[in-house]
Amino acid sequence: MMIIGRMTDLTLDASQSPPLATAPHGAVRLSDWGLIRARGADARAFLQGQLTGDLVALSPGQHSLAGYCSAKGRLMASFVVWSSGSQDWWLACSADLLPATLKRLSMFVLRAKCQLSDATPDVALWGLVGDSAHAALAELADGEPGSVRTDGEQHALRLANVEGTPRWLVARPAGAPDMPLAPLDPAAWRWLEVASGVARIVAATADQFVPQMVNFELVGGVSFQKGCYPGQEVVARSQYRGTLKRRATLLASPEAMREGQEVFHESDPGQPAGLVALAASLDASHHLGLVEIKRALLEMPGSFRLGAPDGPKLSPRALPYAVPVDNE
Repeated sequence: MMIIGRMTDLTLDASQSPPLATAPHGAVRLSDWGLIRARGADARAFLQGQLTGDLVALSPGQHSLAGYCSAKGRLMASFVVWSSGSQDWWLACSADLLPATLKRLSMFVLRAKCQLSDATPDVALWGLVGDSAHAALAELADGEPGSVRTDGEQHALRLANVEGTPRWLVARPAGAPDMPLAPLDPAAWRWLEVASGVARIVAATADQFVPQMVNFELVGGVSFQKGCYPGQEVVARSQYRGTLKRRATLLASPEAMREGQEVFHESDPGQPAGLVALAASLDASHHLGLVEIKRALLEMPGSFRLGAPDGPKLSPRALPYAVPVDNE
């Protein structure tokens, strides 16, 4: 099993690399991300009982992926989680599902000393990439992927490299000046996010996937050693009952893809083969999706098609991490 905090370079096969003419660099404000703050003496214990990740085992100065599941074990949200102190926890997620997720989490706080709030109006999330970002962040850029460096109210989370490009997720006061970097095309950030093979659940895909269907446990988003959380029995059963029948892979398309869009396979056109989990378009000609599919179809003759059995032909691309043949 591969852990996101241990990955140092997520590199696609050179023959399948996305058509980035030059190494991207700069900063972009992530308007499609939001931030939940959990504060209080019981914040970590509360989140430990709700999320798929093991926050008790999370070392200071580290961040982790975590999911929030329904009772049926389906991901309703996914987070990048870190702490800025024993009583302050931050959960970065898709902005379009933050209100519903915050409302649902708040229902279960009960008597716990934990206050949940939408921190998005007060804290902006930025995506930084490239060597210029490293120079601008200075000491905050230090550390391996999975690390968090904090300076006052600014937190710099080192993400895994994609195609040799360093990335950071930076949280800073919303009223602070823009990052002193060249503007980064949001499409380039999104492309690298999809190419990383890490699924971010959005409103269109909420409650669609058991974590393993989108390889979430392979990138450190699920702990099988921690205690109970909503959907834990289903997630554990999916892990240990035998070979997983559905996984996520990267597929390139000649047309734009969208989250929640169905994918078909020529060998079985009567029913969908899978669902687009996360999609990006670099320009009018280059489109990439992280797609949950029936893994048996990867060995079948024929092609995947977008949206319909006769839709645009999709081309497989290499994931930047190994997917085990079975659960052993």
